[in-house]
Amino acid sequence: MNAAEQAKSVEIATKIATIVNLFKNIYPAASSDLKPWLNNSATRNLLDPDSIDLSFHFPGVSWRLRVRSILFQVRFYQDPDDSNLKAIGLEASGHDFKGERWRFSTVDNWQFVGDTLPMEDGVANLKEFSRQTLEVFNNYNAFGSSPTQ
Repeated sequence: MNAAEQAKSVEIATKIATIVNLFKNIYPAASSDLKPWLNNSATRNLLDPDSIDLSFHFPGVSWRLRVRSILFQVRFYQDPDDSNLKAIGLEASGHDFKGERWRFSTVDNWQFVGDTLPMEDGVANLKEFSRQTLEVFNNYNAFGSSPTQ
């Protein structure tokens, strides 16, 4: 679901702003998009209500990442024991004018797959960004104020 729609509390909005700033610290030229999905019935049927989706766009092609834009989806799971939502992973896909070039998921084995993979330092930067993003959302319950530790 679009990050802008998930920012229903100050805490969530602050966490979204934090991850935007984390990415822009690595790639200052990137612009953020908190509404990467179109607002139409076909798209709404595909959205995961337990995710926060955002994208970043570069003014040209990022040579380190070998894409023009990246879509991120932070995935959450509701713990049946305490009803807290916890970030369980981050999925990303890199795109250019030819379409999707690579995919990355922390849910599986933190590996990139695709026909045009990021350069080595781009891979390292995105893995670190992903680790930090999961840390931001799991330090405290992303949809409440109680610690999840």
